[in-house]
Amino acid sequence: MNKNRLPIIVGLFLGLAGIMHFANPSFFNDIVPPWLPPSREFWTYISGITEILTAILLLRPATRRAGGIAAFLLFIAVYPANLYMTWDWRNEAASQQFISWARLPFQFLFIWAAWSIIQSHSADDRPAMPGDVA
Repeated sequence: MNKNRLPIIVGLFLGLAGIMHFANPSFFNDIVPPWLPPSREFWTYISGITEILTAILLLRPATRRAGGIAAFLLFIAVYPANLYMTWDWRNEAASQQFISWARLPFQFLFIWAAWSIIQSHSADDRPAMPGDVA
């Protein structure tokens, strides 16, 4: 795969997901573990902002490595919410239980994608800045 295609795909996914945190916050509030301070709403909006900022980093060629690092850390950080959702939905309809269980391995696919972006965009790939000596 072209090394620039994966950051664009992940960036668009994260951008859309980040926007959805503001368009439909109740869904995201419900999957935040209630014991996290200060509130579920706080974590919904912070994660939405983080996803949008990470998307911007991934979509800009000069910041793709930083975006990959941010995405890698973000995908690890939100994994507990996926685990909580699976536990919380244990008594829901079978279709919802399936979705919650299916998210768990997909998160590892996202972690792998972010790691691949980091590996394919080394510090040497960045465009030269004015004043850089070759």
